[in-house]
Amino acid sequence: MKTNVQYGCGLSAPGSWINFDSSPTLRLQKLPIIGKFTANKIQGFTFPENVRYGDIVNGLPMANESCDAIYCSHVLEHLTLEEFRVALQNSYKILKPGGAFRLVMPDLKRLVEAYSNNLQTTPKTAATTFIIDSGMSEIGIRKRGILSSIKRSIGNSLHMSLWDYDSTINELEKCGFTEIRKAEFNDSSNPDFIAVESESRFSGSIALECTRS
Repeated sequence: MKTNVQYGCGLSAPGSWINFDSSPTLRLQKLPIIGKFTANKIQGFTFPENVRYGDIVNGLPMANESCDAIYCSHVLEHLTLEEFRVALQNSYKILKPGGAFRLVMPDLKRLVEAYSNNLQTTPKTAATTFIIDSGMSEIGIRKRGILSSIKRSIGNSLHMSLWDYDSTINELEKCGFTEIRKAEFNDSSNPDFIAVESESRFSGSIALECTRS
């Protein structure tokens, strides 16, 4: 039986995959009796029951070279530069030789090109548009109070790093990944990825597939 792992899964947790998320509210949700209610109160939703707590930076509870496929969508941009590199290294470690790793992230080049175009057409709002579209900031004034402070402290919604194809390929190569190629929605030769991929997540993003040799 294949071992397929998705990390940073959020609410997308197909039963054919082992699904991990590192949200602290997931840990809270697992507490008996009050867990679900409290987690829903803080985050506004609860995770599917089959989602496991796991942080790719600290290392997932998977043996080295044990995974046939690994997938992450709009996860790595929430990490610092060093965390990003550790996440790629840890992904490589648990992937079987010949296994496939697919990742999807916002496309920095597309965002910069849009910013450059906006400088010509709407220069007064080009910067604010870029800040919002890049996920660097949220709209509106942040709420004060204990509950809002807790939400901010355990959340990880803003982007910490942004990448383009060339720089991401370079980081993957340094980890040892090979056969790196640009990917499109549901274009993998491994049909298992169909269960975790969403076409909307590929829009305006970079997507790559690579293997461990």
